[in-house]
Amino acid sequence: MSMGSLDLTRGRVAERSPRWRPRLSGLRGWAVPLAVLLLLEALVRFAILPAHQMPAPSQVAQTLYALAVGGELWRHLSASLLRVAAGFVIGAGLAILIGTWVGLSRRAEAYLEPTFQALRAIPSLAWVPLLLLWLGIDETPKIVLIALGAFFPVYLALLSGIRNIDRKLVEVGHLYNLNQAALVRRILLPAALPSLFTGLRGALSLSWMFLVAAELIAASSGLGYLLSDGRETSRPDLVIAAILLLAVLGKLSDSLLKYWEGRALSWRDSFQGGEE
Repeated sequence: MSMGSLDLTRGRVAERSPRWRPRLSGLRGWAVPLAVLLLLEALVRFAILPAHQMPAPSQVAQTLYALAVGGELWRHLSASLLRVAAGFVIGAGLAILIGTWVGLSRRAEAYLEPTFQALRAIPSLAWVPLLLLWLGIDETPKIVLIALGAFFPVYLALLSGIRNIDRKLVEVGHLYNLNQAALVRRILLPAALPSLFTGLRGALSLSWMFLVAAELIAASSGLGYLLSDGRETSRPDLVIAAILLLAVLGKLSDSLLKYWEGRALSWRDSFQGGEE
């Protein structure tokens, strides 16, 4: 075989090999969960772990199937999804507006930043009794609590992204006589998009956490209610099933947001990590 044909063969292999990497990476992601499930199943079956404390994964699967057949699963899933979606959109939307304003104005930062930093330090459960007193026990306090959880990660990430933009980019905008709105739309927000998406993903994760805090205390439906119901009825299979559903929904929503991030930031030529 000549050197030219050998180089051509190597080039074809190099062209084909990256196509398999995303699939292989996805399969690797299943390795740890499957190993944990198999290990737990074996430990429970051989009575190393007590079944009344840690149910076998097969028992949890049966519980999920029974909930799905009875229609309860879809009611709880839809209630939690709607609350998270509403709270996340409201909280993240307000954070983008206020974060952009504070990032552009030092005067706004001087007035608002100390208050926001103090509010950010308040634990989620501390808001629950106050919101119940103010807003009652319907959907409003739950959505407001989730919006509070989604607000601060987006606000901080966007503020940091705007303040870390290269000053030369802003000067170029001024040279082209861009007004404030055009400067934000064409320079500041695109340059701050990586930080914004980082904040959005963190906010989405916190939205699921704040959802559980709201539904554990005042709810008649939702995954947090399932957790509370399993605790009160001493059903660890129901508790584990609710936790697994929260993990799956959190992963799926984060993957969707990550996909949008990849589409919005496709222009970047950033380091993706090595194979080691």
